[in-house]
Amino acid sequence: MKSAVIVFPASNCDRDAATALESLTGQKTKMVWHQDSELPDVDLVVLPGGFSYGDYLRCGAMANQSRIMGAIKAHAAKGGAVLGICNGFQVLTESGLLPGALMRNAGLKFVCRDVALKVEETQSIFTRKYDKGQTVVFPVAHGEGNYYADDATLDRLESEGRVVLRYRDNPNGSARDIAGIVNEKRNVMGLMPHPERVVDPLTGGTDGRALFQALIETLS
Repeated sequence: MKSAVIVFPASNCDRDAATALESLTGQKTKMVWHQDSELPDVDLVVLPGGFSYGDYLRCGAMANQSRIMGAIKAHAAKGGAVLGICNGFQVLTESGLLPGALMRNAGLKFVCRDVALKVEETQSIFTRKYDKGQTVVFPVAHGEGNYYADDATLDRLESEGRVVLRYRDNPNGSARDIAGIVNEKRNVMGLMPHPERVVDPLTGGTDGRALFQALIETLS
């Protein structure tokens, strides 16, 4: 599987994502600057966590204006896989690649800790190696992770099986405990927790490994 990680100004999890991918694929991950206009020939594009553009205006709003976003949208439209983690999830909602928005945490405080998640759906290229109903533990680190969408959108996500991860103990006030969703084609996923930080037991656990292994098996 060939992969690329997008680097925005103030990204701080881009190297984490690349390291996780390289450790599991055995291949070099392409690091793509946000003002590049084209993507390399890759199967997976990762929008990493961090504070793109310092989170000015709204989280992800300025990153959505970056030149590379046109190529990412084209990649997704052709069926290419896109994974947005934390700030990357915020960018995906700002770009319209995923519905809804990420607001300030309900407690108005930055949350940084491990959280338990329920795997709601396994019918996606991202979650197919988990068991439905399985509990996994990923870390979160965000101040604006409170997922919001109107009731009609939430009902549609639920009825179409597009809520793939749900918080067991909601840390941020997200509607219906939503932690991760996919688009209609199920080739774009956004989630606030960080699977790339739990692929090695030396750095806290391996619950995130199956997400990347599923992508590798599907896209290789």
